[in-house]
Amino acid sequence: MGKFEELKISSTTLKSLRRIGFEETTAIQEQTIPLSMEGKDIIGQAQTGTGKTAAFGIPLVEKVNPKNKHIQSLVIAPTRELAIQVSEELYKIGYEKHVQVLAVFGGQDISRQIRALKKNPAIIVGTPGRLLDHINRRTIKLQDIHTVVLDEADEMLNMGFIEDIEKILESIPEERQTLLFSATMPDRIRQIATRFMKNPEIVRVKAKEMTVPQIDQFFVKVDERDKFDALTRLLDYQSPDLAIVFGRTKRRVDEVAEALSIRGYTAEGIHGDLSQAKRLQVLRKFKEGSVDVLVATDVAARGLDISGVTHVYNFDIPQDPESYVHRIGRTGRAGKAGMAITFVSPREMSYLRTVEETTKKRMKRMQVPSIAEAIEGQQRLVVDKLNTTIDGNDLSLYRKAAEELLADQDPVTVVSAALKLLTKEPDTTPVKISYEAPLPGKRDKNNNSKKSTRSNSRDFQRRHGQRSNNKYGRSPKKAK
Repeated sequence: MGKFEELKISSTTLKSLRRIGFEETTAIQEQTIPLSMEGKDIIGQAQTGTGKTAAFGIPLVEKVNPKNKHIQSLVIAPTRELAIQVSEELYKIGYEKHVQVLAVFGGQDISRQIRALKKNPAIIVGTPGRLLDHINRRTIKLQDIHTVVLDEADEMLNMGFIEDIEKILESIPEERQTLLFSATMPDRIRQIATRFMKNPEIVRVKAKEMTVPQIDQFFVKVDERDKFDALTRLLDYQSPDLAIVFGRTKRRVDEVAEALSIRGYTAEGIHGDLSQAKRLQVLRKFKEGSVDVLVATDVAARGLDISGVTHVYNFDIPQDPESYVHRIGRTGRAGKAGMAITFVSPREMSYLRTVEETTKKRMKRMQVPSIAEAIEGQQRLVVDKLNTTIDGNDLSLYRKAAEELLADQDPVTVVSAALKLLTKEPDTTPVKISYEAPLPGKRDKNNNSKKSTRSNSRDFQRRHGQRSNNKYGRSPKKAK
């Protein structure tokens, strides 16, 4: 592939791309960016995982007029998770140009979004229902929008959003550029293209097969509310030297990192809201080993070059296979084996199958360790440390006290007491992990109901509330 410098991109945007580690273009970026910069409508038939966000994001940023204080571009995405992910990447691409990007989606307080809209974002990324809500309230002004992007159009069709999309497109000025991206092209999507696009150029790109041969891959089938307990048990039992935990959102990263710290881990989080200085400080601590667990979003972790990572935990399964491969590629470096464990809620199993089809590797199911097994994992650390101390130290100053102790006590009892003293047992300190809705189910084509997709979060919150006080803890900082 070529270099971004060859695509006549401004030096400001190139600086942002270098900052986030983008160097060579993917096939869809190479074909789409020049056409988009010329103002042509585009149909991009591409799987998730081909680099399409930057393919439409770079031209969007390039076309932003800083003097115009109205919304200039609109990106429509099927789910809140994808909307957040796309907005984070657009923010990174537009960082040096100071482009304001805002994500709007259902499940978030609309008055908070209305306040954010008054700060004049140039690019809006949103889910169809919430965008239509804002349009009807006139809190999103459409008169200056020159570009509309439909991302994962076939997914929006599957989820029953096509009518909403048609209403949105009908509301936007006809003199605009429209970009449509879809992995497949069912008839209804073709109809959208025919009705709302002008002589679109067609770009077709296949996702490359992605393989991860050195990494043992497992999945844990677990309900959302039990994820944190599962994570702490696995960390206790497996005792990784260095681990990265991936979360879907910035809030998730902050909460998981804080909860791990409360339970005694040395954990830090990184995401798009951190300053570059803070991000580098956290990464330096992690590389030095003074932080055992790094919690990160996909965007923040892009381009990380860290050796020695033994385990990757996907606290939230990513929506697309490319993100999965990027995540788990942080382990198994330099020919060494690594381990990746992905938490999957029962309703997200279809995403797991998509990942397996892409990587051509079946994941093995892993059970969450019991408390006894978690303690056993910590005991192994202590035993290893004791053996190392026996082999590599002069213990003559301690022998007299040991002999006196053994004169009065059974040797097994003495060693058991030492193990108990040194083994950090689980605590039950309450932690707050906000509920996040599972990814939407990939529904049967004959099922046109969209209630389940939209009401998951509300239904759960009504039944269980926002706070999760996990009943199982983790031992404090593992022995080194």
